[in-house]
Amino acid sequence: MSVNIISVIILLGVLIFVHEFGHFIVAKACGVSVLKFSLGFGPRLVGKTVGETDYRVSLIPLGGYVKMLGEDSNDGVDEADEARSFSRQPVWKRILIVGAGPFSNFLFAIVAFTLIYSFGVTTLTARVGDVQKPSAAFEAGIQKDDIIRSIDGTEIDDWSALAETISTCGGKQLKLTVERNSRLLELFVTPRAVTTKNLFGEEITTYRIGITASSEVTVVHVSPFRAFIISCEETWFIFKITILSIVKMIQGVVSPKTVGGPILIAQMAGSQVKQGLVPFIFFMSVLSINLGVLNLLPIPVLDGGHLLFCFIELVTRRQINVKWREIAQQVGFYILIAIMLFVFYNDIIKIVSE
Repeated sequence: MSVNIISVIILLGVLIFVHEFGHFIVAKACGVSVLKFSLGFGPRLVGKTVGETDYRVSLIPLGGYVKMLGEDSNDGVDEADEARSFSRQPVWKRILIVGAGPFSNFLFAIVAFTLIYSFGVTTLTARVGDVQKPSAAFEAGIQKDDIIRSIDGTEIDDWSALAETISTCGGKQLKLTVERNSRLLELFVTPRAVTTKNLFGEEITTYRIGITASSEVTVVHVSPFRAFIISCEETWFIFKITILSIVKMIQGVVSPKTVGGPILIAQMAGSQVKQGLVPFIFFMSVLSINLGVLNLLPIPVLDGGHLLFCFIELVTRRQINVKWREIAQQVGFYILIAIMLFVFYNDIIKIVSE
């Protein structure tokens, strides 16, 4: 088997397990009977029944599910088992069980990022690689191989912090503490406004001084607590970017053709594995957040659709009619199939056009 196939099996297997385990563990904690825990859809390939639960691996590896007692309207539930039926639980318990899947994906990303940052991440240093001529940096006297130690008294640890501070300064004059030949110098530079494009191809105004990074890298280590804070910030940032991408796609700013499916994921997973374990785990964490967000979309058959039904029930104080719920779920199923076919089509077109 190729590296791409093996890596995507591991990647999807872990993410699906994390998601479904969230549903499973909270359902158990709420006293709900879990009948099946499946990685994959369709016919059962292998598995083992432990207690009341059939733990299985199924044929189609594009998802998974946890089957709970009384989850479907067609399930026959004995009177003695009603207390352990999902549909008989108070709405707040059902919200916890349904929401536990996406929450587990976010939690996985936070834990993974925390481990990565605790053990150290490789990043570019704040050493100047080149100075453009003419530019604000050139006029301020910044030279190649200078190391920028601080900006306006705030310590600069790496190139990303340097770039972020300059790009968001609003064009005000900055005081740079620069190390040159083991000596510290104070230089003043006024960044200039430039028009560039953001992740979504939209034109934005940012600020630059006209320098590029050197190829020098360093491994940055932080305390576990600081790593946890950074991980929460990183997860929140990717969460927002994912939602914004969906919104921009609906608005027509971002082309749906940019969406990738399992084939693209396999290619990217294989590429990350070749770069090392840390890039692969980082990629897995990003996808875990994406998976959590996508599952929260208010589409019936997804967790977001189930949560929407629960919130409607909270407001109206009565469950949605079974017939209407089943119709909505059928529509949601067809929408999901259409989306899957579309991303497969996108993947194939990208491969053919390469």
